[in-house]
Amino acid sequence: MRQKGDDVPIKAILTVLLLWVSLTVQAGVQVHSVRMWPAPDHTRMVLDLSGPVEHSLFTLKDPDRIVLDVQNASMVASLDKKNLTKSFLRNVRFGRRGEKDLRIVLDLKHNVKPKSFLLRPHREYGYRLVIDLHEGKKNSKRPVLSQLHRADKARPVIIAIDAGHGGDDPGAIGRLGTREKDVVFGIAKKLKKLIDREPGMKAVMVRTGDYYIPLRKRVDIARRHRADLFVSLHADAFHKPQARGSSVYILSERRNASSDVAQFLAESENSADLIGGVSLDDKDDLLKMVLVDMVKNNTIEDSHKVASDVLKGMGGVTKLHKRHVEQAGFRVLKAPDVPSILIETAFISNPQEERKLRSKSHQQKLARAIFNGTKRYFNKYPPQGTILALKPRQHKITRGDTLSALANRYQVSVRHLRKVNRLRNDRLKVGATLKIPYTGT
Repeated sequence: MRQKGDDVPIKAILTVLLLWVSLTVQAGVQVHSVRMWPAPDHTRMVLDLSGPVEHSLFTLKDPDRIVLDVQNASMVASLDKKNLTKSFLRNVRFGRRGEKDLRIVLDLKHNVKPKSFLLRPHREYGYRLVIDLHEGKKNSKRPVLSQLHRADKARPVIIAIDAGHGGDDPGAIGRLGTREKDVVFGIAKKLKKLIDREPGMKAVMVRTGDYYIPLRKRVDIARRHRADLFVSLHADAFHKPQARGSSVYILSERRNASSDVAQFLAESENSADLIGGVSLDDKDDLLKMVLVDMVKNNTIEDSHKVASDVLKGMGGVTKLHKRHVEQAGFRVLKAPDVPSILIETAFISNPQEERKLRSKSHQQKLARAIFNGTKRYFNKYPPQGTILALKPRQHKITRGDTLSALANRYQVSVRHLRKVNRLRNDRLKVGATLKIPYTGT
């Protein structure tokens, strides 16, 4: 039977609960973290929030600054200003606006074009308010496809290296806390050094630091540098820790990927735009990039050739997930005029492979294998007008070789092969050496 005094603790508890609810409502949404991602052409600031907010943004002159008002919010995060030196910002200030709102002032180094938007929770992230500051475009003209590879003199073969994820998007994370964005950036830097040391070849890093680049812009950067090959590096995760091995992907022309794992990884990589801060809800055109030019220009066929050579190279240093080139609908592979491959260096979700990925020596082995594969491909199929296309090349005839097959392999005409080698007919002698001319020589 309940005593009279039993009501006291219940009332006390209810009073505390009501007070807590009241304080929570008054405090509103809290900004519990502020992160900065400086990039060469933009600066991104991300506010991690305890819930959704309404906000407004406007600019002021003399001096240039941006004012961000966040309704019913408070700042509980400490601001780390060490990244300001490489950003577009001179300083960041904040304070109360009225009784409930938060005002953040961004003092600018020069005039920029701002953009802000709220992101809903995704994976390990909660609500985020993103402020992007972009430079004005210096040249609004887009490159013309037919003019991308024109040159007055021989040029190096250019390989665009895309280290996946970056900035606010860490990619997959292993059990030891290894972040995909860090691992692939390390491999990318090592691969660039190997390529740049090779006469007749040059590498371009798509991202040069820890910042995020939208998937479509990664392709645009490769095209702007007139890349002959686009290589996207990843180290993804699978829901089963037993999944292991390296894979090399090209774009699938079909809607369905070549395997369940390929489809899973494609969906994982394609969601990077959601993590990195680009909503795709109202941008169907990004999902409909034209494949007609790829098929027309044999881009997919060239992608498969180089992917096969890279896969062979990687098979010598690590276990392969599958011994054939896979196909999936990665948006980052949809450049209409650049052969493109995506390499899953390993499964970071596999404990053994995660430990290897953390090793600098293993990263170097992977970079060397990728380099050897790309070098092998471009030695066989050097693009017209490149330094490699001017190097003499030969083919030692083996049993089963035919003139027509060799002409197709090296992309020259049978007539040209006959003329250069002074052949009276199409008969080939096993063991003899055949001179291989280049298109346009």
